[in-house]
Amino acid sequence: MKTTKQNFLNSSLIRIFIGLILCFAIFILAQQVAGKILDLTTINKGFRNLFKSLIASTSVILVYISFYRKYEKREVTELSSKRLFRNIAFGILLGTALQCLTMGVIYIFGDMELISTNSFSTILTPFSIAFSVAIFEEILLRGIIFRITEERFGSHISLLISAIIFGGVHLLNPGSTIISSVCIGLVGFIFGALFIYSRNLWLPIAVHFSWNFVQSGIFGAVTSGNDKTSSLFNFNITGSELITGGAFGPEGTIQATLLWLVVAIVLMILITKQNKLIKPLKKQNEKTEMLFL
Repeated sequence: MKTTKQNFLNSSLIRIFIGLILCFAIFILAQQVAGKILDLTTINKGFRNLFKSLIASTSVILVYISFYRKYEKREVTELSSKRLFRNIAFGILLGTALQCLTMGVIYIFGDMELISTNSFSTILTPFSIAFSVAIFEEILLRGIIFRITEERFGSHISLLISAIIFGGVHLLNPGSTIISSVCIGLVGFIFGALFIYSRNLWLPIAVHFSWNFVQSGIFGAVTSGNDKTSSLFNFNITGSELITGGAFGPEGTIQATLLWLVVAIVLMILITKQNKLIKPLKKQNEKTEMLFL
């Protein structure tokens, strides 16, 4: 029989709260420490950013695995190397394809003027930002919040929460619109669905990374209203905000929203057919009790 203290420490809210605080603190601390040390070297700025991101990302992954392995007394299979290459390859392909299709619509119906082409070294910074942000956000939002919420309330409610949180956070970004909020909410929904489909964080991490990197590092477009970074190509993008996304970037476009909606529908069909959706804890218990009647 568990004590009140054990029930409290094992509650969903406490597991989420401690995990978020710990992973957030380690990621920021690792970035700060690594940044200060690397700034003392003569290494190129782009490579300094790359090394800093690698150190911070590795730190948060190791802390997540160590903490939840000990706290929840289980193997952390969601960051397993099993099918690692397949998950990453498919995720990068999907994210890249969706971004290229989004930019292709801008090219056809808007105006994309190529201003300059830069060296490959210019993509180091956006590459570093994209993969560290993807790892950090997916561990916090899908690895901690979504996973633990799904255990308690089931897949459907967790998917809704995932969409609301992801869309709500980006609602604060400059240039945010109703369309961009809907699109980002859909993206949050899909990242949760990708986790359900694979039961592995590497798939949503790969899609998240490639979508952001291709957008900012290759096409040089604004990402979620943030300042532009260096990129392989510099384009001057003009046209209707419905097609270009305006100040928010391609994530605020109607075509991106429709593309992500199609992915959401396909994913829900697949995970429903494959019976991968988890029911709320209460319903699971009721089902278990019926087996013993």
